[in-house]
Amino acid sequence: MPDHDPLERVPVALSPRDRFVEFLQSKGMRVTQQRLSLVDHVFSRHEHFDADQLMEQLPASGDANHVSRPTVYRTLNEFVDAGLLRRFTLNGRAVYEHDYGYPQHDHFHCTECNKLLEFTCPELIQLRDELGKQHQFRVASHRFIITGVCQECAQAKRRSRSRMNMI
Repeated sequence: MPDHDPLERVPVALSPRDRFVEFLQSKGMRVTQQRLSLVDHVFSRHEHFDADQLMEQLPASGDANHVSRPTVYRTLNEFVDAGLLRRFTLNGRAVYEHDYGYPQHDHFHCTECNKLLEFTCPELIQLRDELGKQHQFRVASHRFIITGVCQECAQAKRRSRSRMNMI
């Protein structure tokens, strides 16, 4: 599910790999080659994905650097706990996106092609913070997804209707 315009990264003190290693060590967990391979792979590209899409991108069983499905699911949860990824539910499935090194942002979700488009809106963040103050609520973050139809799908629908009218 590639994104339209990737967000600009924000400066961070550690690479995602180093931050993950630090997290694992702080929890007394082992730093394994499979975990390192996964963090390197996930952060080599900026896209939204689910566990199945990630599995499709990884080496197959029997190949070098193969990672089992249970390890993928467990490690994705560790990435979320480490603050590297954010998880949200879209169409009943868990979708992941980069959190570490990226600004607060929101999404447009096309219900036709399932594309996610990221956007930032300082006014929305200001409104969120003002609402928090009004309700004496300390805001940590938010998730805002606007559903609809992207320009490409809308144009395809218009072309399809146009052809139907000519018949």
